[in-house]
Amino acid sequence: MFSSFRNIALYRRLFKPSVLPYRRFYSMKVIPVPCLSDNYAYVLVDDQAREVAIVDPVEPQKVLSIVEQTGMKLKSILTTHHHADHAGGNAQLASVLPDLEIYGGDKRIPHMTKQLSDEDEFTLGTLSIRAIKTLGHTSSSISYFVQDKQSGENVAFTGDTLFVGGCGRLFEGTPQDMHTSLNLKLAKLPKDTRVYAGHEYTRANLKFALTVDGDNQALKAKVDRCATQQCTMPSTIAEELETNPFMRVDQPALQKATGETDPVQVLAAVRKMKDNF
Repeated sequence: MFSSFRNIALYRRLFKPSVLPYRRFYSMKVIPVPCLSDNYAYVLVDDQAREVAIVDPVEPQKVLSIVEQTGMKLKSILTTHHHADHAGGNAQLASVLPDLEIYGGDKRIPHMTKQLSDEDEFTLGTLSIRAIKTLGHTSSSISYFVQDKQSGENVAFTGDTLFVGGCGRLFEGTPQDMHTSLNLKLAKLPKDTRVYAGHEYTRANLKFALTVDGDNQALKAKVDRCATQQCTMPSTIAEELETNPFMRVDQPALQKATGETDPVQVLAAVRKMKDNF
C-alpha cells in the first residue's frame, strides 16, 4: 500500500477529530473521505472481522492512507457507477492490489471482477450487503445497502442517485427510472438507514428545495443544521422523506409548485426546475 500520510493530516484538519472520525455502529463503521472538489469516497469497516471495503475510491492514495490507519485487510471496492469521478481510481488500485474484488453494475466499470444485478447479496466479514439497481442517473448505477445484523444498524451508499436533499441528473435514465429508484426502492429501506451520497451538494440542494417546498418546517430545520457543517453525511431515509423534494412527489406542496399530480410528472418537473436553478 501507499505509505504517505499527508492526506490523513489534511483530513484531520478538515474535521478536527482527535482520532479518525468513525461513524460507529457496533462492528460497522463508515469513514467519509473527501475527494476531488466535492466527491466522497467511503471506507466501510467491519471491526469484528477486521476487514474493510472502499466505496468509489477516486483518489486511491488518499483512501488507502485511511485504510492503512485502520490496520485492517482491504477486501473489495464497491463502485456506485461508471463515471470517472467515482470509478476513476479502480485501475490504479487493481494494479497495486490485484486480489481485490471490484463490484459494479455494468461492463463500463473499470477492472470490475463481479457484475451485480438487482438484489444480489454478498458479505464483508459479518456485514451483509445488498445491491440495489438504482437507474436514472446512469444505467450502471448501484446503491449498496449494508446491514450489521447483530446490531440492526443499516447504511446505504447511494452514489449519484440519492443526494442529501436532491438526486442526480438524468443522464441515462428517465423520470420513471428515478422515481422507481428513489420512491419505490430506496424509500422502502428502514427509515433509520444512514445515507452516504457521492457528493457534498447538500447546501445547494436544500437552497433549491426551499423554492418548491418553502413551508416545510423539517426542511427549514435541516437547512439551519447543515449551514455550518463541512461534512453533511450521513442523512437518513427518514430525513430524506421529510425534506427531499424528489422523494416528496406525492405531497400537495410539490404538486402545487409543479402543476402536476402524477408522481412521475412531478419528479420530472422538479428535476427540470433544478437543472435550471
